[in-house]
Amino acid sequence: MQQNPGKDLLAAIDAADADLRHLSLQIHDHPELGYQEHFAHRILTDYLAEQGFHVIRHACDIETAFIAEYVHQGPADVAARDTTPMRSVGFCSEFDALPSIGHGCGHNLIAISGVAAVLGVKAAMEKNQIRGRVRLLGTPAEETLGGKRPMLERGAFDDLDACMMVHPGQFDVLYRQPLGVGRLEIEFHGKASHASSSPWEGINALDAVAMTYNAIGLLRQQTLPSNRIHSIVTNGGQAPNIIPELASMITMYRANKNEDLVKLHDQIVEIVESAAEATGCTVKVEKTMEYLPLNNNAPLTDRYGSYMKSFGVHYNTREVDEVTPAGSTDMGNVTVALPGIHPVFNIASLEGVREPGLSTHSLLFAERAGTELAHKTAIRAAKGLSLTAMDILLDAEFTKAVREEFERTKKI
Repeated sequence: MQQNPGKDLLAAIDAADADLRHLSLQIHDHPELGYQEHFAHRILTDYLAEQGFHVIRHACDIETAFIAEYVHQGPADVAARDTTPMRSVGFCSEFDALPSIGHGCGHNLIAISGVAAVLGVKAAMEKNQIRGRVRLLGTPAEETLGGKRPMLERGAFDDLDACMMVHPGQFDVLYRQPLGVGRLEIEFHGKASHASSSPWEGINALDAVAMTYNAIGLLRQQTLPSNRIHSIVTNGGQAPNIIPELASMITMYRANKNEDLVKLHDQIVEIVESAAEATGCTVKVEKTMEYLPLNNNAPLTDRYGSYMKSFGVHYNTREVDEVTPAGSTDMGNVTVALPGIHPVFNIASLEGVREPGLSTHSLLFAERAGTELAHKTAIRAAKGLSLTAMDILLDAEFTKAVREEFERTKKI
């Protein structure tokens, strides 16, 4: 009964190309910050509902999150007696933008790559009577506090055999290795006094911030080259003639291994507490987000890579990929909970040529993310995802290998 699901899948994505381009441009031209993506949420959920998906529009009690799902029971004469667990595959769509520069990370392309992937899988399941489940997770606020972690905690990823997504970039990377990242919001409390007539009566909260900032700078010399620490001061006082009684800062720290991430966290907290003690301040430290290092699933990655190579994409070796500089993503949290991948596609070239000066989180990247060429590269990547997902649904041995590799490599 299964004739050519791969051909049906690709044809469905091609048939939706104009719709996908329109969705991408609408999101690109209406950039919204994390947890404020109301326009993108509305047009994506409306479209998915029109395409026959069961859509939960405000999933997990998050206003701009969604879950769109399609389930097929398989041939009617088989479904009634098939008691094996239904295989399920998921994709993530992101759609938040950056302050000032809009879609400088190309999340309009991530949004439509997920939509394209589920459209392809759904069409192949329908036309070939394939039993299984396909789910698209609309995950907000990746650029800020991360929507995937609360969605994970609230069950959005439950029962999936694998979950995948792709990310636009300035080059093609198969084994991308985003760093884990934590964010600390630090608030020192001192005592105000007149900065000229009675400074000795005060306790200077800004001094504690300055000590912390400088000590973190010194710590950088003693950390691994792959680690990153970066901070800003969010409150330095109200006036120069008042000893600041309140001062605050935000520090983010990154590492490519979870144990190094934990170590950095503990070192920074120790610095903060020491600065508070030295200045006589009290301090409040809140960890407001944590993205874990990505756990690339090798069978999934290699299968996706084989499809992309058949489309003409060229990749470096895994060894080169894993030392290529990368940012961080809440997809890391997903990949320590279930098998997943997060490869990168070059938005500036179908042949893998890097455009000089192009990098994510820039105005130039935001401009390129709206081009027809970027759209073509996103659709090609979505086809690779969709074909890989079909192998999860159709190949029990492949799914078993994916799970075994996940159990072998998961760190948490």
